Amino acid sequence: MVLTRTPAPVRPGPKAVPAAAGLAATQTRRTLGLLICLGVLAVVCLLSLALGTRTISPGAVWDAFFHFTDTDDQSIVRDLRVPRTVLGLLAGVAFGLSGAVIQAVTRNPLADTQILGINAGAGLFVVFAVGVLGLTSLTQYMWFGFAGVAFALTLVYLLGSTGRGGATPIRLTLAGVALGAVMDGISGGIRLVRPRAFDYLRFWDVGSLAGRPLDVATTILPFVLAGTVLALVVARSLNAVALGDDLARTLGARIGRTRVLATVSVMLLAGAATAAVGPIGFVGLMVPHVVRWIVGPDQRWIFVYTVVCGPVLLLLADIVGRLVVRPGELRVGVVTAFIGAPVLIWWVRRARVSGL
Repeated sequence: MVLTRTPAPVRPGPKAVPAAAGLAATQTRRTLGLLICLGVLAVVCLLSLALGTRTISPGAVWDAFFHFTDTDDQSIVRDLRVPRTVLGLLAGVAFGLSGAVIQAVTRNPLADTQILGINAGAGLFVVFAVGVLGLTSLTQYMWFGFAGVAFALTLVYLLGSTGRGGATPIRLTLAGVALGAVMDGISGGIRLVRPRAFDYLRFWDVGSLAGRPLDVATTILPFVLAGTVLALVVARSLNAVALGDDLARTLGARIGRTRVLATVSVMLLAGAATAAVGPIGFVGLMVPHVVRWIVGPDQRWIFVYTVVCGPVLLLLADIVGRLVVRPGELRVGVVTAFIGAPVLIWWVRRARVSGL
């Protein structure tokens, strides 16, 4: 009989246990933070339904959903504020997540659909569709918004990557700002030549959630969902891309496929949201930065948090716009610009911008 000695079980070293415990604590903290953000989003949605030119009590908001009567308060909630809130949720997800994806792909902490001229490209194509071609249905000119995003992305990358050194963050930013100004100027010229288009787009041009029926939200919903799913699918690969192309290839990341899917995601998100509510800026700049301070550099968590926090920022900006100049209101695009422009200047002047 051959006697064999049973090997002793391998026990983790003294450093492995603290590392595993630290990872579990980090995951718990991130999950708890996400639940808190979801609670904040629910409160903001309730405030969006209750506050405005006319303040409506929480009880009346509840009755509007569960005790249908023909009162003015219930009509305001159901017919005006519910579509506005739902559209704000979708647009907040779209603008915030598209900014996070662009920052991850370009490794540019100052990237945003507004700063890189992407909103301007979508806006130019939509203005052309409405002012020149006479299209007035969202289902018609939304496709021009997608084409405008693709056009702007391609042009910005081509201009930003010419010359020695390739597509650096500074070059991409400068190219986006310059092209955005040019395309905004062309859009303004079309609106002046075509007064009917100017009347139709005067609120859309500054970015607004007001006056849109619920059909607008249901129209862009499939595109926002598809763009969100694509972004979450490539999130793990974007973690590798953030380390540099060479190291990403050694880790098995398919860089070309990742960038193509990420670009399609941005096109769907930014194109649909811009066509629906106008070129609202700075949401995609501010939200990913704040989220990155909370959860760290993992793109998977950044994207998930951005899906929740993007609507929080946009709906809060919309609520502020309704309250500060009652009985009138500031459009949400104006409020986000008031907040985002000083924040952008502060970030640019910092010695170090939050890394990716």
